[in-house]
Amino acid sequence: MSIVGPSSVELAEIASNLGFHLDDGDITAFRGMMRGALDAYAALDLLPDALPQPRYARLPGFVPAIADNPFGAFARVTEIAGAASGPLAGKRIVVKDCICVAGVPTMNGSATFEGYVPEIDATVVTRMLDAGATIVGKAANEDFCFSGGSHTNARYPVDNPHRPGFTAGGSSSGSGALVGGSAVDMALGTDQGGSVRIPASCCGVVGMKATFGLVPCTGNLGMEYGLDHIGPLTRTVADNALLLEVIAGPDGLDSRQGNWGSCKTDHYTSDLDSGVDGLRIGILKETFDLPQSDARVDEMVRGAVAAFAKLGAKVETISVPLHRFGGAIWMPRAAEGCLATMFHGNGFGFGPSGVYLPSAMQRQAMWRGQSDRLADTVKIGMLVGEYMSRAYGGRYYGRAQNLARLLIDSYDQALSRVDILASPTVPFPPPRRPAPDASREEAVNTAFGMTVNTAAFNVTGHPSLSMPCGWIDGLPIGLMLTGRRFDERLLYRGAAALEGHLANVGATAPEAREHSARLEE
Repeated sequence: MSIVGPSSVELAEIASNLGFHLDDGDITAFRGMMRGALDAYAALDLLPDALPQPRYARLPGFVPAIADNPFGAFARVTEIAGAASGPLAGKRIVVKDCICVAGVPTMNGSATFEGYVPEIDATVVTRMLDAGATIVGKAANEDFCFSGGSHTNARYPVDNPHRPGFTAGGSSSGSGALVGGSAVDMALGTDQGGSVRIPASCCGVVGMKATFGLVPCTGNLGMEYGLDHIGPLTRTVADNALLLEVIAGPDGLDSRQGNWGSCKTDHYTSDLDSGVDGLRIGILKETFDLPQSDARVDEMVRGAVAAFAKLGAKVETISVPLHRFGGAIWMPRAAEGCLATMFHGNGFGFGPSGVYLPSAMQRQAMWRGQSDRLADTVKIGMLVGEYMSRAYGGRYYGRAQNLARLLIDSYDQALSRVDILASPTVPFPPPRRPAPDASREEAVNTAFGMTVNTAAFNVTGHPSLSMPCGWIDGLPIGLMLTGRRFDERLLYRGAAALEGHLANVGATAPEAREHSARLEE
């Protein structure tokens, strides 16, 4: 198709926005000089799209009525049958609604994106279907994933599956709730500041944010190139390791995975019965006794970690002082970086190689005409990012990128002395969801107060897993285990041993949940 090009009035407005001072003669001259470049753009329409093609039949599905929607956690119900056999045969799986499933509408939690239909399957979707999975729907998530709570989805909030009215965590809120409530077997979420681990903790399931780049993000509507992770949520450690085996590894498309040979996959299920004898577990000092910590959570997590010693591991306290600044180092990436990628960059940004989805970029660009419909959590992130970028010219984004190397080194030094770092995933029990008439401040603070222990590991890319370790007030509490990059197999080994022990003593059983709820009453 032909590119029409701007009118004189349009070009004058563009020039003014760029700070150019052009008279009418300048505008006419520049309009003429643009023609060759615009013809090159038009030539792209003569070429085929180089997009992956879906291989399995599907229908677009439907949005369930709230009465038929467990925990408000389905964004859409569908059924896509994968291969007749494979390691995931018989598994019913949901996919977070920012991960593309061809032909199935995707809204990414936002009213501004509702109705968009992607034409590709994300690499992780194809891999699950090839492994025999059945995809039964899209899981609701927070508005553009900008929330650690579960109350900002444009349709309705997501409820905690264990106690109505409490948060399911975010931003992979629907994924956590549907697995935690046994509505599905497995789910995929995404994690840019804790968005797999936080709902795993709040919903009493296992959630893994693997090493940065291990799982390809091709076909994911991400947030910031260096923070994006896709990860599994499951009820057991074994299922989590199995799902990671299926989705991990280079796809030759996502440049986050670097040199394909440097993306080290493993057989994550192979050591689950090996125990922890001789492993060194470090209690990460800086994740306890925080201003927002609930002493009961600290005590419960310390008790769970102490069980490692009973199983033959060596347990010690270890300090990483820079961890306390991890959230500050993360913040410019979450504000300026996400703004540049998601909004100024139309959802994909500019620069890294990989699969770009032009239809999604064009649709994402439409936020500019309806930005008032964005959740307040998205608005505050955009306002912070725009102000800091304008006022300081990227200084703090650059400083954060440089300081990330020091943070990586700090954890690497700690992980040379121990094998696993242990901490609370969230330092307090899942809070109540803000009421519909809650103040703006309450809604935003509830959404953003969850990432204090998780966000730093998005900056550094270390693998980090949340697993349930007990109950308080009828709600699950998560223990976070973090390891060396590409050492997920060791994390699963430790988590499986502790999971078995906690099950044997009844710490994670339903009766423990009911007992804690009765105590609260």
